Amino acid sequence: MGSRNGPFSHTLLVIHVLLVVTTVFSDSTESEKLVTFKRSLLKAEALSNWITSAAPCNGDKENWRGVICGKDGSVFGLRLENMALSGTIDMDMLAELPGIRTLSFINNSFEGPMPDVQKIRLLRSIFLSNNNFSGVIRDDAFAGMSSMRKVELQNNKFTGRIPRSLSEMKILVDLQMQDNEFEGEIPDFEQKNLKVNFANNRLYGPIPPGLRNQDPSSFAVVFVISPLIFRARTTAKNGYKYQQTTKLDKNNDYKTNTKDIEMPSYEEESYKRTPNGGKLQFVRNDITEFKLHDLLRASAEVLGGGSFGSSYKATLANGPAVVVKRFREMSNVKKEEFYSHANRLGSFSHPNLLPLVAFYHKKDEKLLITDFAQNGSLASHLHGKRKPNEPGLDWRTRLSIIKGVAQGLDYLYKELPHLVLPHGHLKSSNVLLNDAFIPLLADYGLIPLVNKRHAQKFMVAYKSPEFTYHDSTTTKTDVWCLGILILEILTGKFPANYLKQGKGGSSDLETWVNSVVREEWTGEVFDKEMKGTKNSEGEMLKLLKIGMCCCEWNIERRWDLKAAVEKIGELKERGSDEDYSSCTSDGAYSSRAMTDEDFSFSVTG
Repeated sequence: MGSRNGPFSHTLLVIHVLLVVTTVFSDSTESEKLVTFKRSLLKAEALSNWITSAAPCNGDKENWRGVICGKDGSVFGLRLENMALSGTIDMDMLAELPGIRTLSFINNSFEGPMPDVQKIRLLRSIFLSNNNFSGVIRDDAFAGMSSMRKVELQNNKFTGRIPRSLSEMKILVDLQMQDNEFEGEIPDFEQKNLKVNFANNRLYGPIPPGLRNQDPSSFAVVFVISPLIFRARTTAKNGYKYQQTTKLDKNNDYKTNTKDIEMPSYEEESYKRTPNGGKLQFVRNDITEFKLHDLLRASAEVLGGGSFGSSYKATLANGPAVVVKRFREMSNVKKEEFYSHANRLGSFSHPNLLPLVAFYHKKDEKLLITDFAQNGSLASHLHGKRKPNEPGLDWRTRLSIIKGVAQGLDYLYKELPHLVLPHGHLKSSNVLLNDAFIPLLADYGLIPLVNKRHAQKFMVAYKSPEFTYHDSTTTKTDVWCLGILILEILTGKFPANYLKQGKGGSSDLETWVNSVVREEWTGEVFDKEMKGTKNSEGEMLKLLKIGMCCCEWNIERRWDLKAAVEKIGELKERGSDEDYSSCTSDGAYSSRAMTDEDFSFSVTG
């Protein structure tokens, strides 16, 4: 018996030794790779027990904090939540752990683009919510990830369109993308048992057929006013029926084709119970006051989502149409400061300012309510699609608009002398036009209210040369914005560097104009859609030169606002071809010919 069992026992012993050696070697490999991964993280004190002398797992029990262990003793996932972590998520190193199936980095301080989850093809779930991730997610970011069931990206700063590859994951059951800055239309999802949330983004268009069984709050544009945007009704035939706005014209901030939307009474009651009773603070006496629930009952149109937040038009019963703008980036301003500044803005009265009607303040919600401008934004008329044979803005209208803009800006300088940037965000989409095409400046005087980091990322004053290269602004910075606006009005070209987040670098529009007129002042730069220019080219050239003097990079030579307003006011619809060339700081022109120095882009002062 003993002789017969000897070889068998020996074989078992060898197998056992091999298994032990393999397990120890595997644990050692996982330990080393995870420690290497840890080195890519900042503020990783919470992971102090991640050391190579100990295995991450003991069977299916974790030895290391934040490690999820599989039944076979390998690392199945990471749950690194609420640890104040930052730095880089090294997906290359994690991809070398063959057992990884789930990753969670909820509620940390990670920034930058989304990690490349495609490197772990068999990943089943990814949780990145409550961080500071930003940027566009590639459309194919989830392509081929057939095992993915849960994706949570909410409460970050992602932009761009929702990746279509998400809709191609057949077994996806949970998709949370709310509280970001996604824009565009929602792709269709046909997965069964899928739960989604796209609320509080900049999305538009119809709810796709595959998602019409979802809770309507999952598509709300604004939390406080979400009932205005979507409504659900129980019907005998179709169950839930949705009504919402149709697709926005992305080139027009204030024009959309929409359907009327109402709010059901049970949601209205919930807003009556808000901490301040849903009270609006009115700043004008020439309008009949209304309550927040009147707005909630009104028919509404989504107007779009800009760099500050979402806007919609509400048509009150037996009352005027107003625009409600929800601001997302004012959390740092105190209530007393908000009230004081909003009341100050509400006291302004000028024919070229969009009047403030009322405001609403809560800790997590700030609304500004203004008049509605019937003819949309200047940007929509310069760059939006027109109907066949519909003329562009003629010279007379463009001249009238820029004169009104200059007058409105001059008024802001006088009323807000304590602000270096009385406007701060002067661009064509913030110049609105009433029924008579009189320009109305919008989004003015907001610098004291908007969170500084957000302001410097999006507001056009921070695209100026002085801020790009010297991190400073001056009382001439709004004049630089005026100069770029003048060039945009005359050329019909959009200043594309405004689309860049953060510092603007060189102005592509200004550079192009300079390149065309460097050798000879010519009308080649003017918008070919601009009609009514007969006998007007001389005045148009004057305005072109005024624009260039306003956006002069050399701050010492750049005109101040007083000089710009004076020269713009002297312009006529038709006039002589007076010959003057370069700018001087006192608002005059030198008679000498332009030289390369006049077109140099050095910044001084």
